[in-house]
Amino acid sequence: MTLSERDLKVIWHPYTQMQTAAPPVGIVRGEGACLYDEEGKCYIDAISSWWVNIHGHAHPHIAAKVAEQLQKLEHVIFAGFTHQPAVELAERLLGIIPNNQRKVFYSDNGSTAVEVAIKMCLQYWYNRGGQRTKIIAFKNAYHGDTFGAMAVSARSAFTNAFEKLLFDVEFIELPDQDNIEDLKTQITALKNEMACFIFEPLILGSGGMLMYEAAYLDELIVHCHTENIFTIADEVFTGFGRTGKAFACDHLKHQPDIMCFSKGLTGGTMALGVTTCTQHIYDAFLSDDRLKTLFHGHSFTANPVACAAALASMDLFVEPSTAQNIQRITESHRRFALQLQEHQGVKTVRQTGTILAIEWETGSQTSYFSNLRDTLYQYFLNAGIILRPLGNVVYILPPYCITNEQLDYIYRTILQALKTL
Repeated sequence: MTLSERDLKVIWHPYTQMQTAAPPVGIVRGEGACLYDEEGKCYIDAISSWWVNIHGHAHPHIAAKVAEQLQKLEHVIFAGFTHQPAVELAERLLGIIPNNQRKVFYSDNGSTAVEVAIKMCLQYWYNRGGQRTKIIAFKNAYHGDTFGAMAVSARSAFTNAFEKLLFDVEFIELPDQDNIEDLKTQITALKNEMACFIFEPLILGSGGMLMYEAAYLDELIVHCHTENIFTIADEVFTGFGRTGKAFACDHLKHQPDIMCFSKGLTGGTMALGVTTCTQHIYDAFLSDDRLKTLFHGHSFTANPVACAAALASMDLFVEPSTAQNIQRITESHRRFALQLQEHQGVKTVRQTGTILAIEWETGSQTSYFSNLRDTLYQYFLNAGIILRPLGNVVYILPPYCITNEQLDYIYRTILQALKTL
């Protein structure tokens, strides 16, 4: 019996209508930018397995550091205890993110990193005796699938079943030259209710790889700070080189109060989430009154093995060769984007750093549930490429170790698909 057949007897997959979905592909090993199924077929992982695998699969350095840590300490409760990997990771992370960040709070994944950030802001005002309980977020945003993260994400088919249980959020348009002043006015009108503004910097990932300019986000951050509203940068997706710089916030002149990380944090090796904040926010929880404690935690908070994987991933991330690969992919995408701009099958093409998004022309609006999605997905899978379209938006988000030959093959296959489909 194949892995796929065994799987279907016992497993419920994410984001999958199990009644109509094709059987899952059984993967048995990975190497570099490639994954191999149980029949030996090679697939280029052009989306870094949901955007997490920045250094390639089964990287020997990360594997060695994880194995080494397993021989020392696999886990310890993180309330009242600490350990070397957690302390070192916090020190190193604070050394490369914007320098207003002072404290690190560990959790398990991107959604929980966002939950922690929201709770920090809401409880800050509670601890101060205030009543600010509303949050600002972008329309089409996605911040995760736990309840708080869902609440600050776009209302959609993903949240419909839980609509009445989500807290109140003020959704605003992405900022541009035409609406920036109106957005500021909108924020000012609600400032006495607003605890924070959460955003995906520069790119709304699951919303369709929607991109916007750093200059206008800078203006919103400055305005929120003027109105005493905290800002949260959700860098779960954009962090660790995806936008061409180490972090998307490195494109900004003004920095957020809180930042969220996951995905590339461990190089895709293990689940780990991090929320960082300024000293000012941290200080609001210091008190002789225990009721002002941040009551949040997870059984696997700061798991030593996950922290070791993150440290190993950071070793690789700061190597000069990684920056060179990021630049190489960025330039390669830029050239391909220029080639696509006048293609009649392409509605729009968007690029920021190593992220390239191609919106297929369908004659109708972009939709996550476009019927074209399944056709495109299967076409690329048959060609040995893992691309997971967001409706009619195909995006390339490869591991940094991907070769020029592999990129060229992906580009050629996309061009062929534009002719064929």
